[in-house]
Amino acid sequence: MTFPDDRRYTTDHEWIRLGDDGLAAIGVTDYAQGELGDIVFVELKPEGADVGPDEVFGTVEAVKTVSELFAPVAGTIEAINEALEDAPETVNSDPYGEGWMVKIRPANPDDIDALMTADEYKRMVGAEA
Repeated sequence: MTFPDDRRYTTDHEWIRLGDDGLAAIGVTDYAQGELGDIVFVELKPEGADVGPDEVFGTVEAVKTVSELFAPVAGTIEAINEALEDAPETVNSDPYGEGWMVKIRPANPDDIDALMTADEYKRMVGAEA
């Protein structure tokens, strides 16, 4: 399991990373994809949709379960990862890279700083910090 230090984490197992362009990429953690198993379908809200903190922005369907995705902060969805439509398994193979799900323009970028650091998230999931 990996826990990149360049992003923040939620108790719902999403990660968020603010880019230089002011957009924040969001996806599920390596821990989450491992718990879900083989992901077979990803459904996301469309570009232009507004989301509040902890609001559902999509779902992931794995072989045995469906899980909701929760926005770490409020904002407007500016981009969705359309590649996941044809290759949802990318979330399993590269959760922190090509497996990103949406990019939002945060209503307040400072809200990201209030989320868990990599070390705090590691402790939460019981991994070595």
